[in-house]
Amino acid sequence: MKKALSMVLALAMTLSLAACGGGNGGSGGNAGGSQPSGGSSAQQPSGGSADGETVSLKIAHVEAEDRSTHKALLQFKSDLEEKSGGRFQIEIFPNAELGGDEELCESVAMGTIQMALPSTSVLTAYNERIGVLDMPYLFKDAQDAFDALDGALGDQISEWIAGNGFISLGYPYNGPRCTTNSVRPIHTPDDLKGLKIRVMSSPVFIDMYTTLGANATPMSFSELFTGLQQNTVEGQENPPTLIYASGFQQVQKYLTIDNHVHNFLPILTNEAWFNGLSAEDQAMVKECAADLVTNQRKIELEDNETIVEKLEGEGMEVNYLTDEEYQQFVDAVQPMYEKYQGQWGTEIFDLATSFNG
Repeated sequence: MKKALSMVLALAMTLSLAACGGGNGGSGGNAGGSQPSGGSSAQQPSGGSADGETVSLKIAHVEAEDRSTHKALLQFKSDLEEKSGGRFQIEIFPNAELGGDEELCESVAMGTIQMALPSTSVLTAYNERIGVLDMPYLFKDAQDAFDALDGALGDQISEWIAGNGFISLGYPYNGPRCTTNSVRPIHTPDDLKGLKIRVMSSPVFIDMYTTLGANATPMSFSELFTGLQQNTVEGQENPPTLIYASGFQQVQKYLTIDNHVHNFLPILTNEAWFNGLSAEDQAMVKECAADLVTNQRKIELEDNETIVEKLEGEGMEVNYLTDEEYQQFVDAVQPMYEKYQGQWGTEIFDLATSFNG
């Protein structure tokens, strides 16, 4: 009896060991490098921050390599890699190589990349009140906008951004947005009537050009040059530096300096990746991000002073709005303020305009 019982126990142990050993060659383990089901690098941050451990950081944006954003990012890469003693390994993807702004937001949220610099305009998909930054003629000049985004308004926007898989580490400046088209000069709102103007997928931008009488047409930035070239759209609006860097002067004749929006590019950062860093590395990334904001804004302002002349030199017809013409645009968009103050409340508008000198 005892001998038979011993044989049963031995057989049971043999079968148990065989079952445990099957994991090495089967499909159930992650050791072979397969992605966990339903997971992403948002849940499993790339790299680490233990001493000597490599930290991978991929950064993407839609702009050309000779624009202020890319120039400042190259300095950010150099600074962070040097400060970390080479532990941070940074790759930068310009020119919408990894998609347009909407796709980049999704990639950061999923953890496919760790950082991106999209326009704040596309973040209205996550909280519509961020659209206050798209309101036309909200700030009187760039410095007022800087003060607002570096102050209480920026804090509020960052709070609205958080909770979607990413956070913002600062607000580089995308420049004063101006209107171009291939049909006629724009001096008054009536000149926009009927023109097909490409806009970002922002309800406020769509509303702005619709209110001014244009045919507002949302389109990804990565498709814009072809859209202008093929006359799918007749015009667009962007900062002069981006217009020049993107070569839009090749397919657009008229540039109107209307400065209707002072646009910003949040340093959108995957939240799980950032939280996975040590406190020391988090502080180092924040310090370099703050320097990035300062450097980029300086470059952008300097470039804007000379770029309009270059656009004229390459064949664009440029007009600046007179004070009277400017006021016509301000008056024309007032119904938008009534509409959005009704939707979002007056407090956020009061906060933004409190920074106007």
